Amino acid sequence: MSGTSSAARAARAERDGRLAGLDFDRSPFVIAWELTRACAYACAHCRADAQPRRDPRELDTPRALALIDDIAGFDPAPILVLTGGDPLMRRDVFEIAAHADRRGLRVALTPTATALTTPARMVEARAVGVRRVAFSLDAPAAALHDRFRGFSGSFERTLAGIEAAGEAGLPLQINTTVCVLNANVIERMVPLIAGLGAVQWSVFFLVPTGRGRRLAMLSAAGHERLIRWLDRSAAEFPFDLKITAAPQHRRVALERAGDGGLAGAGYRFADGLRRPAKGVNDGRGFMFVSHRGEVMPSGFLPLSAGRAPAESAVRLYREAPLFRELRDPGALGGKCGRCEFREVCGGSRARAYAVSGDHLGSDPSCPYQPGKSLSSSSSGSSEASSSRATASGGGPPGTP
Repeated sequence: MSGTSSAARAARAERDGRLAGLDFDRSPFVIAWELTRACAYACAHCRADAQPRRDPRELDTPRALALIDDIAGFDPAPILVLTGGDPLMRRDVFEIAAHADRRGLRVALTPTATALTTPARMVEARAVGVRRVAFSLDAPAAALHDRFRGFSGSFERTLAGIEAAGEAGLPLQINTTVCVLNANVIERMVPLIAGLGAVQWSVFFLVPTGRGRRLAMLSAAGHERLIRWLDRSAAEFPFDLKITAAPQHRRVALERAGDGGLAGAGYRFADGLRRPAKGVNDGRGFMFVSHRGEVMPSGFLPLSAGRAPAESAVRLYREAPLFRELRDPGALGGKCGRCEFREVCGGSRARAYAVSGDHLGSDPSCPYQPGKSLSSSSSGSSEASSSRATASGGGPPGTP
């Protein structure tokens, strides 16, 4: 690979610029809204356990528009990801997207690659203000991807949907969920994604919720190896890299880059005092709204702070005890609470909850062992050597 493309660099610069000015106590960077749980697929890693038909308890159109009006009260306006299930299974999806665009929200769409992702619908998506479309590809070839999706032919449908989005002029993001099933082929995803012209690759590390409980997560050492490979390799990708549900990437990036930080790590140094700004995490820069209006820290952390639009989602994000404690590194327990990287990382709260039932407990996917007191170093500087992680990585990321 020849290095990051100009489109990907621009997307990264825009994202980093928006992150730099955010106060996560006041506004999230991203809101994901599960418009519906209806979906034609039965994906093995679906956190929603999606169903073929729509739930009658979904927010109807008037309440959906009211929710948009509420979350438009965040300043600055967050990115709004319309997801599901399959958001295209709602006939009012483009009415919702258009209203969100008019209210100043930055709208992204994550459709399921079915017969609904027609060229005409992709053109309509762009016309109503959708700024990016994200498709899921979990393997570089049909057999394994289709196994994930529970539907033969889904790989080819996904490529057709991607082509339709490209023809409509929609910037493309590729989402990949990683677990034991596909870890040994992740390296082969890079040329495929490059060839599709994606501006960003979001690598999501499995959280065992919903149907995903039936899949095997990578071990802590496996997480570390793959994260380190991604971190080393990202500069050569012709697209931006986003690592999701593995906030220890920020520790890895900081160890490698020292106190200069690293674009794409999800944080930056906010001043000259070596105090890192917080990274996005569940409930900290990120908010999820379920199909029934439940306001949650993440779709993978199924704890509700209240229900919108009857209650203000803005107020719940800012004031609900659940969200406030998730933004307080001092509330963390286990080794995450003792870790000198807790400000920039904090561990996956969703994975901690999925494995132990304690959303403030240790993230089992991280092998790092805290080695210094927080009073002596709160910056997570490069002095905190990677030798305290049980796997330093090296070579292809295939071993779980």
